[in-house]
Amino acid sequence: MKYTVITGASSGIGYETALAFAARGKNLILVARRLDKLEELKNEIHNINPELDVLPCRVDLSVTEQAYNLYNKLKGYEIETWINNAGLGESSSVTDQNLEKIESMLRLNIESLAILSTLFVRDYSNVEGTQLINVSSALGYATYIGGITYSASKYFVSAFTEGLAKELELKSAKMKAKVLAPAVTETEFEKTAQDVDEFDYKNFMPKYHTAKQMAGFMMELYDNDKVVGIVDESYNFNLRDQIYPIIG
Repeated sequence: MKYTVITGASSGIGYETALAFAARGKNLILVARRLDKLEELKNEIHNINPELDVLPCRVDLSVTEQAYNLYNKLKGYEIETWINNAGLGESSSVTDQNLEKIESMLRLNIESLAILSTLFVRDYSNVEGTQLINVSSALGYATYIGGITYSASKYFVSAFTEGLAKELELKSAKMKAKVLAPAVTETEFEKTAQDVDEFDYKNFMPKYHTAKQMAGFMMELYDNDKVVGIVDESYNFNLRDQIYPIIG
């Protein structure tokens, strides 16, 4: 049996992506901090296809050690696709940043993503049909004043994944590495980024995608040989080759 791993699966893009993979008959390993939400998702998936194997994993990937623990826990499963979707945002100027929150964001957005990507590539780079998809942001290609540190963390995701895709290509590896770069998406992201209880996208955002739409874009990227799936300034989704220049 082969599995698709999705981190940050308890809500938003991760949640909808899990449903999209379930609709294709994929067994799933769902990772997030909120086990109750993962169990709800598991039940919904079994409504789609009761024969799928769904494994919820309660993990806090803002704790670096738990990234290693998660991967070691999954050693007994054959993994076909790994999606690093979990991420944290921060909307404030550098002078006003909450450094405790920034530390958690950097561990989640950068450290755990790099660790899990590396471990997966080591074990599966020469396995036919495997994919690694890392979720960056349109702000991983354009700096956002008011969220510079968040943008910088997503620059890492974009550059790391694009570089990894080229590295795998040069080694004639069978794995494909890809990066999804959403723009504003109707999820819980803004609530956590701005530390508010509620956020009304319809009143505050002139343009945005729903999480279900972004999951659809995720599947387009999954089905395509392009490295980057990015939402542009007009909120159109584009599939592209590497954007960052490659040296070496």
